Amino acid sequence: MTEQPHDDFARLTEPFRRELLTHCYRMLGSVQDAEDLVQETYLRAWRSYRDFEGRASMRTWLYRIATNACLNALRHSSRRMLPAGLGGPATDPSAVARRDPEVPWLEPIPDARADPAAIVAGRTGLRLALIAALQHLPAQQRTVLILRDVLAWPADEAADLLGVTPAAVHSTLQRARARLDRLEPAIDEIAEPAEPEKRDLLDRYAEAFERADIAALSRLLTEDAVWQMPPNPSWFAGRASVVELLAGRLRAERIRLVPVRANGQPGFAMYLDGDAFAVQVVTLRGPAVAAVTSFHDASLFDRFDLPRRLPAADR
Repeated sequence: MTEQPHDDFARLTEPFRRELLTHCYRMLGSVQDAEDLVQETYLRAWRSYRDFEGRASMRTWLYRIATNACLNALRHSSRRMLPAGLGGPATDPSAVARRDPEVPWLEPIPDARADPAAIVAGRTGLRLALIAALQHLPAQQRTVLILRDVLAWPADEAADLLGVTPAAVHSTLQRARARLDRLEPAIDEIAEPAEPEKRDLLDRYAEAFERADIAALSRLLTEDAVWQMPPNPSWFAGRASVVELLAGRLRAERIRLVPVRANGQPGFAMYLDGDAFAVQVVTLRGPAVAAVTSFHDASLFDRFDLPRRLPAADR
């Protein structure tokens, strides 16, 4: 039986869906927006599939459509942020600012939804600090840096997609690299501990957090630890400030942490009194916890395929 055009299209394009989602997430900083743009990409590709003559690979063709869709979306949207991108750290952990739902906050991406190659790519992959830094780059610089340094596109292909010269791509890339080096925290450039030490550190962190053991948590944090809680604009820098913040907010017997993976990093889904409360993305440095970004958004639990309420036996 002759294969129908629609079946042929699905068979050839579906293997690229996860990496296209990852690409759009890097560009936009939002999983929801990335999913919408991937759907738009496939719709545009389907409509023009009969005219696709194989002058480029299927992967390159889809990336071209997705990148143009992202660039168009960026013309009509604000960049996604983390609290540390809005200003300096808070100085009084006892006076946390109110949530600000009007800010377009950066979102974490579950490892299960992302491109596996991006997860193992380290600094040029999906780590939260990198995605946050990318959002500060102008759209053109962001695109060139992702195409050249992350996806390893040749300069002439990137130039062709953007309608500029290879020399312009090279110049833009140099500016983007320089700006990214200033923006991306050095915390993300230091290797995590080896796997056995990492598991032990995360186990001790989860136990101390669930028991609200402030002394134990203090011993697990680096001296320059950072704590962020979007959509709360307040953020805290330094072990002393973070410990004071946690001492005023944690209560034993009310918290349960369920391990998750996001942005190629370890993390935890946090339940408060059995109800979904926050998703933590944890950055490790050496034998300690260097940063925690705690996304206070219960809707994220759906994206991680977790229940909004823990069964009674697990609370």
